[in-house]
Amino acid sequence: MLSVKTWLAAASLFVSSLAAAGPVDINTANAEMLAQELEGIGPARARAIVAYREANGSFTSADQLLEVQGVGPRVLDINRDNIRLKPTDR
Repeated sequence: MLSVKTWLAAASLFVSSLAAAGPVDINTANAEMLAQELEGIGPARARAIVAYREANGSFTSADQLLEVQGVGPRVLDINRDNIRLKPTDR
């Protein structure tokens, strides 16, 4: 069983990692930034997001992330508050 001190340290790390996440602009962030800032988005999904954006142009809605293979409704819902959209010239 974990001691209270160990539990508090683990909880503190978890909370601080949540506070550091986002917001991230999915129209301008590179794959590394997407993987770092969005929960459930690892390097492969982040590269897929960037590839989708490069092939199809800027995202006009966070919901368009659902068109990227590997990004499902749960991942989108978890990250919705951290996603920003700034239209780019394309």
